[in-house]
Amino acid sequence: MRHYKHHEIDFEKWDTCINKAYNSLVYAQSWYLNIVSPGWEALILDDYKAVMPLPRKKKYGIAYLVQPIVTQQLGVFSEQKIGADILQQFVDNIPYKSYCLQLNSENVLEKSRQLPNYELDLKQNYDELFQTFSHNTQRNIAKIEKSNIVITEMFAPHEFLDLYCSTTKNYSEPDKNIVSQLICTGFERKKISLYGAYSGENTLIASLCILHSKNRLIYWLPISNDEGKKTMAMFAIVNSIIRRYARRSIIFDFEGSQIDGVARFYKGFGARLHPYCQIRRLRPRIIFDR
Repeated sequence: MRHYKHHEIDFEKWDTCINKAYNSLVYAQSWYLNIVSPGWEALILDDYKAVMPLPRKKKYGIAYLVQPIVTQQLGVFSEQKIGADILQQFVDNIPYKSYCLQLNSENVLEKSRQLPNYELDLKQNYDELFQTFSHNTQRNIAKIEKSNIVITEMFAPHEFLDLYCSTTKNYSEPDKNIVSQLICTGFERKKISLYGAYSGENTLIASLCILHSKNRLIYWLPISNDEGKKTMAMFAIVNSIIRRYARRSIIFDFEGSQIDGVARFYKGFGARLHPYCQIRRLRPRIIFDR
């Protein structure tokens, strides 16, 4: 196992490893990491047999690792499943004293903090999936279907970005420049799909950016304006996507939340809890801005 600086990484071999990994996630592809964590480094076992991205930052002359924004899970990736001993070896070889990282759900470490994620397996037909929705979710979908709101796939990233940048959010939003780069680059690479809810006046009132990750659809960036929130348009968008991809070997990944109301929205679609681990060491407040 060796620590590679950014310029030492063979990105072609890296992406091949990520794409073939049994626990592959788009967050770990080189194009994604280059945007959210410029200069990222890595731990690599043998000739890219297993890899772990190291999202490095520096503050007050101190180098440390921190989970990048809009990057829920990273950790160790490999084509073959690795045992707890190899996983622990990666963690033990992290070359920085201070870190806070989120591993993927296949990287299970005892005594680590667990964070919630919610997933829905779409292998059943739509009617069967609909029966697993909560009564509240079913009722909201039925109400919206009787309205004049239209759900459609969008083919202009700037339309999503205009809504995203102009809408007031009640949470700490990620850097708009990074979001713009991810949206545009991901769209070009066919790693992103955009869905919109339009009012009777053909006005975009809500939109959802879906991130494609192997056999996984990630509920990545949702946004609703006041009318979209009032009409609960996001219920209709998610329902439309589930209907479209039903009966396929695909996981709808809601990305999880520790906020009760948001988690309730996810669980309302029948999504099940699939936690992942967070590891941390020496996190002085003077350098950890996140």
